[in-house]
Amino acid sequence: MEKKNIQKNTVTAKAPKHKTLLGVVVSDKMKDTIVVLVERFVKNAKYHKFVTLHKRYKVHDAGNTKKVGDRVTIESCRPISRHKSFKVVA
Repeated sequence: MEKKNIQKNTVTAKAPKHKTLLGVVVSDKMKDTIVVLVERFVKNAKYHKFVTLHKRYKVHDAGNTKKVGDRVTIESCRPISRHKSFKVVA
């Protein structure tokens, strides 16, 4: 009994997209970490009313380059610590 060589269709996998968000620095008191407030403007499904949602992210900022009030772009990355999964892009 002969074994047939069956080639699978190999598709080159694309690298996963990293989530990028815009926000404002609200705290820079920790070492190499800033807290960024990100706001989203979304429509409520039931009442059809637009609401602003806020979320605070702990972001890795090597060298503490950003200060409170700066607008920053953050990008998801591998977990750096228990709460940090984002890094500063700009």
